[in-house]
Amino acid sequence: MLNLRPRQLLLVSLLAGFLTMALKSLAWYLTDSVGFLSDALESLVNVAGAGFALWMVTIARRPADDGHPFGHSKAEYFSAAFEGGMIFLAALAILFSAGERLLNPQSIQALGIGTLLTALASLINLAVAMLLLRGGKDWHSPALEGDGKHLLTDVWTTAGVVLGVALAVIFEQNWLDPLVAILVALHILLEGSRILRNAINGLMDPALPAEQLMALIQILDNIAPQQVQFANIRTRAAATQAFALVDLRVPGDWTIAQAHQLADQAEQQLALIGIQLTVHLEPDSQTADVRS
Repeated sequence: MLNLRPRQLLLVSLLAGFLTMALKSLAWYLTDSVGFLSDALESLVNVAGAGFALWMVTIARRPADDGHPFGHSKAEYFSAAFEGGMIFLAALAILFSAGERLLNPQSIQALGIGTLLTALASLINLAVAMLLLRGGKDWHSPALEGDGKHLLTDVWTTAGVVLGVALAVIFEQNWLDPLVAILVALHILLEGSRILRNAINGLMDPALPAEQLMALIQILDNIAPQQVQFANIRTRAAATQAFALVDLRVPGDWTIAQAHQLADQAEQQLALIGIQLTVHLEPDSQTADVRS
């Protein structure tokens, strides 16, 4: 895979979105198929989603400042929410167009050329989706992952549209074309609801995944002396950033310098796996004398 950064991957997605939208729009123009129209409208959503994701990723990469001491990484979730909203609008437009065509069926023209153009656009989407999904995993980016999943869904949507248009022509039943478009719209609504749900969950500070939490606990167990305990671990994920809070309980006869040295070691070790740790020091006995 090309070693592309998140912004570069989203630029590729944006350019591919314009290209596939042009191809699918031409396919709709040549065939006058409402199924191909629904596919072209979803490509418009792809362009809007990629553009907004690029903007949000740019904001998310800004360093922490006085107003945002924990950084701006949550901006990526807004791109997912925006894309989900655009999907709903596209689905409503498809349902409106398909409903009108279902009441007034029309014949489909130039099926071969339209299908070829749509298939080419779908192959482009498939290639870009694979790049985005791999990039989302490598960079821990919900914006990349969300855009990749949407493009992959678009590939399956296109396959359904082509099948519906082909059946309408083969069996000379023009109502099959808008019927498939309606099914595509319902599928798009389902995908939009999933994207919105994931975005809302991300904004609510979910805990780190079990695999990442186990790695955190293993590191703390490895560096903790026998008489020391790391307790009350709390974690949260914020898009590409991971945070953890932990209580460090030390013997009452330890100095503050000793405790801070261990806390610094824990923070440095977890930083190596991408977790920003904050340690709260506590004496093991509330009556103990902890000297500096």
